[in-house]
Amino acid sequence: MADKILIIGSLGQVGQELFESLKITYGESNVIASDVKDEVSIEGRYEKLDVLDKNALFDLVKKNGITQVYNLAALLSATAEKHPRFGWDLTIEGQFNVLNLAKEGHIKKIFWPSSIAVFGPTTPKDKTPQQTIIEPNTVYGIGKLAGEMWNKYYFEKYDVDVRGVRYPGLIGWKSLPGGGTTDYAVDIFYSALRGEKFDCFLRSDTELPMMHMEDAIRATREIMEAPSNDIKLRTCYNIAAMNFEPKGLAAEIQTRIPSFEISYNPDFRQDIAATWPRSIDDSPARTDWGWKEKYDLNALVDNMLENLKGKV
Repeated sequence: MADKILIIGSLGQVGQELFESLKITYGESNVIASDVKDEVSIEGRYEKLDVLDKNALFDLVKKNGITQVYNLAALLSATAEKHPRFGWDLTIEGQFNVLNLAKEGHIKKIFWPSSIAVFGPTTPKDKTPQQTIIEPNTVYGIGKLAGEMWNKYYFEKYDVDVRGVRYPGLIGWKSLPGGGTTDYAVDIFYSALRGEKFDCFLRSDTELPMMHMEDAIRATREIMEAPSNDIKLRTCYNIAAMNFEPKGLAAEIQTRIPSFEISYNPDFRQDIAATWPRSIDDSPARTDWGWKEKYDLNALVDNMLENLKGKV
């Protein structure tokens, strides 16, 4: 029987691109996008769903014979700081609803994304290992760490097949950023193509792990499609592609658009970024299920400028 897939939180950056990718493989009739909005302009099946409404979630899963759930519902780092209780509930209570459906045998497989936000100010910042000191001090990071631990618990206690990765900063051109601390690395391309000076909300030397959205989608799919025995970690895997500073990204853009200018005006997001790693060691993902990125910084800049030309 063909897999039936539900994406929760499908209107975010990752959700929109994941929906399009999964439809190609599984067929439009077998992939359902869902989010809290009533009406959306997407091609394919869409259902309004609040992941916090466990009865509505159960009904949707049973009515459609859902076998896999990608639970992407969350408030991103900068937004969650402004709404801490809701940020926690959306991350944790929503995932409990999904995990319990799997525990009861209604779902076969779950994807749940974590983030480099699980790391905190006491974490080693360079080549941050998979297993290390993890003491997040942001709403988003605290929720993601708790979720990782609950996923591991449900796997060990109830044999729930739940898998995940820790996304770095994600950069893509198909949708607008959604309130994260690394959003500058998307916004900067719009300013460059419009001929505008870009005002960056991070310091010029704030180095962070980053990844092209296409690589993030591929990692998401590859970990879900890997044999269960290859998934040795049931928290979430580190994945990495590149790391750079705002001034380094700006310099790459200036090699292609010499007139581009940037200024720096750090705000509260600088404090969040300061707690995150500068680079990530993702060797377990590479060893266990064969993760490997395709985009480096040079390829990313070329791809973003080329694809955003017609959108600004």
